[in-house]
Amino acid sequence: MAGTRYEFEAELWRWTARSDTWVFAALPTDVSDEIADSPLPPAGFGSVKVEVTLGGSRWSTSVFPDAERRTFVLPVKAAVRRAEGVDVGDTVRIAVETLI
Repeated sequence: MAGTRYEFEAELWRWTARSDTWVFAALPTDVSDEIADSPLPPAGFGSVKVEVTLGGSRWSTSVFPDAERRTFVLPVKAAVRRAEGVDVGDTVRIAVETLI
């Protein structure tokens, strides 16, 4: 079931903490604060389940708290980046809808 929908622009960035090539978008602080304050059931690692829309792509995933950035971060998988023609450094319009 859908919760609250948020739309924002964010830059795609690569997580370099591991040898894997994970790409993320950071949610705006106000959106992250609202999600953190809402009574949603957290998943593993404090994550929150969401439905995401980027261009014509829509998928289910989770947003994860990032202590360094003090916000939630959204993984953007390679298949979506290829389908939408975007990559690290690009600013994209994203819609995130919390799932309850």
